[in-house]
Amino acid sequence: MRGHDFARLTAVLLATTCLPMMADAQTSAANPEQTRTEGTTAQPSDDPDTSIEVIVTARRRAEDAQKIPGSLSVVGGALLDRSYTVNTQQLAQLVPALNYSSANPRNTAFTIRGLGSSVVAVSQANDGLEPGVGYYVDQVYHARPATAAFDFSDIEQVEVLRGPQGTLFGKNSTAGAINITTRAPTFTTQGEAEISYASYNFLQVKGAVSGPIIGDTLAGRVSVVSTRRDGVIDNVVTGRDQNTIGNQAIRGQLLFRPSEVFQVKASADFTNFQSNCCTQVYYNVATRPTSGASGAVFRTATRQFGGPTGLAAQFNYAPPSTNPYDRKTDIDAALGVDTNEGGVGVIADWNLGGATLTSVSAWRFWNWDAANDRDYTSIPIQIEQHIPSRQDQYSQELRLASNGDHKLSYVGGLYFFRQRVIGRPISIYGPAAARYLIGTTTGTPAVAVPSNLLDGYGTDGRTDFRSDSYAAFGEVNWKPVDRLTLTGGLRYTYEEKEGTYDTFTFGGLQTTNAALNAAKLSILRGQNYAASDKDGALTGRANIAYQATDNVLAYASYARGEKSGGINMSGLPLNDQNQPAIGTAVVRPEKNTAYEIGLKTQLFDNRLIFNVDGYYTRVTDFQANVTDTRAAAALRTYLANIPKVTVRGFEADATALVTRNLSLRGSVAYADGKFNSYPAAPCPIERIFNTAAFCDLSGQRLSSLPRWSYTLGADYNQPIADIGSGFVHVDSNTRTRQFGDPSGSAFTVIEGYTIVNGSIGFRSKDGWELAVFSRNLLNKDYIQNVTIQAGNSGLILATPSDPRTIGLTFRIRQ
Repeated sequence: MRGHDFARLTAVLLATTCLPMMADAQTSAANPEQTRTEGTTAQPSDDPDTSIEVIVTARRRAEDAQKIPGSLSVVGGALLDRSYTVNTQQLAQLVPALNYSSANPRNTAFTIRGLGSSVVAVSQANDGLEPGVGYYVDQVYHARPATAAFDFSDIEQVEVLRGPQGTLFGKNSTAGAINITTRAPTFTTQGEAEISYASYNFLQVKGAVSGPIIGDTLAGRVSVVSTRRDGVIDNVVTGRDQNTIGNQAIRGQLLFRPSEVFQVKASADFTNFQSNCCTQVYYNVATRPTSGASGAVFRTATRQFGGPTGLAAQFNYAPPSTNPYDRKTDIDAALGVDTNEGGVGVIADWNLGGATLTSVSAWRFWNWDAANDRDYTSIPIQIEQHIPSRQDQYSQELRLASNGDHKLSYVGGLYFFRQRVIGRPISIYGPAAARYLIGTTTGTPAVAVPSNLLDGYGTDGRTDFRSDSYAAFGEVNWKPVDRLTLTGGLRYTYEEKEGTYDTFTFGGLQTTNAALNAAKLSILRGQNYAASDKDGALTGRANIAYQATDNVLAYASYARGEKSGGINMSGLPLNDQNQPAIGTAVVRPEKNTAYEIGLKTQLFDNRLIFNVDGYYTRVTDFQANVTDTRAAAALRTYLANIPKVTVRGFEADATALVTRNLSLRGSVAYADGKFNSYPAAPCPIERIFNTAAFCDLSGQRLSSLPRWSYTLGADYNQPIADIGSGFVHVDSNTRTRQFGDPSGSAFTVIEGYTIVNGSIGFRSKDGWELAVFSRNLLNKDYIQNVTIQAGNSGLILATPSDPRTIGLTFRIRQ
């Protein structure tokens, strides 16, 4: 089939997928019939005699992953399909060093080896800060972590890179990077379609078509995906299901190749997420300690959630269930997410003979709006909370990379990035807010607090954040003698950032009583400030690699990374004049120094890969929450820097093609991460006082970091006569207990768990496939993340695991 066949196949694909897309959706990509294995979590290809080979672009040129002197995990499109991994949250189940945390798409964050923004609960809704883990799709950096919450679509492979990635990647990322490559247009006609139906009315439709449009010069590819699912949390007040899924995406690509030495790939994509999401359920209640620090006065019994005189008793309130795995809520405020993102990109490659010149140009946008019930109860404390936002980003990269394997090879280039984020923080309180958040009296002497003091009291306004980044980079590989390679790379980055924050309060009871007005301002206070920051940084890496044999590589590396400084776009603590403390608006850069040694091996004619590494990482000026200890502070904590954090550990992984039909995978990650110095930290919820206080958390383990995490997986294919083959896939991920909050509260501990996923089916030689699949096969109950209710009442909420899903998939490809 040629151009007219491609157009006809595209029309059929769109016709069969548009109707489900209009109903809501979510998904991944499909091409399990790849001809080579993808990654340290690799699988055999459909040719059982094929040995393991993994090609990656971790150093901005195509290389065998086993020849790269650094740790990385690669998950190919085939494994994504077979494991029904449809988003980055599920990707974490295949990569032990990667951790995912998300209360909703906007507040999405990753950690790698325990480092990244969610480690210290730095709100991803703070538009003036950057994530610690860079997220890239087709070489383009995505600045807002929320865009990583969408489902995968037509993915070739995903690389998870450890440690500082500031030398060759677009933005300095202290913790690592997730590098995603989508499937490109082909000059042979290909088409595939898939439909899955599963528990909770899960319906997923996806497809792709690729082929020539004009001979061997112009090819195109179109891929679509649509997913919907009923909610898994029951709202006993409204009768509605909460935490539904509704996701749809489309991507179009054109590949123009007028000659063997020059090509241009242009792409455009759009993804939308609309759902009745995202809320949490009752998890725990922090109780008042029986004893504490000398002279400390802990929060009084009437200001705590639990107990006979606590807030719940005062409102005659009881949660719909105290078992989070009943998955019940009673929130009474509006809930919903409406977000979308997309953009266009152009990648041009020109082979100059000895080197290839690459240009990567992109514009992307992100729109966000959501309604939340941030008190998570049917008590009308907060009746509205959302932050409508719009982000636009532009980036341009020029890169020159040497071709071939020579004594001296190099990569160098220039990079420019610009973004602007405009937000509108809106929060409105309800009729129960005054009694719940303030109490019945306030001030000295005590003044009675009217019950309607905060009814309708809220804040509105505008935030505007802008950032420009300029960088020049280069890296050289030198082989002074046979089998020995020395690598050195440097990057200089200069950034300019500016932000304005302008909010005001409205509503509530109008009064001239100074004590009552002060009480209102202690809950919400309008602020107006502007801040800017300019900073230049030199980062880089160096390593030595020795190819002991053709199949054994030993290496040692050093890397220096930096996450640029930021501007606090979520409000500031107050100074002694009750004015925003402008000196706290700018957060200093976070500097990361990492050391690593490792061994990469390929054994038994490349049918076994075994890799192991050990690492030590030191972070200074860690961007974190600290506590304002001055009186009259409207905000208890704000974003600042803490002196030092360290993480040390080791990782090992193995992939084996055991027989012609059986492959096995396994990986393990051990990490010991702690705050070496955290003297002015937010206190654990059980140690919160009536007035502002701080705790010294130096020496405490990092949150969102299990000490042990490991995965196991297997694939078995059994030929059946001449008609096809049966297959079985299974994978599991185990994580030990971890802190769900950086304060280290005993009431936020997430216990360890093991998740098992699997599928079994038949693949016909005629190109169709039928499979039964299950995610969370053993129906394991576990907690994904926790949240402490605003106001420090002691109520703790959590997002429970999705229950077992069992479904049926039909795939067909040409």
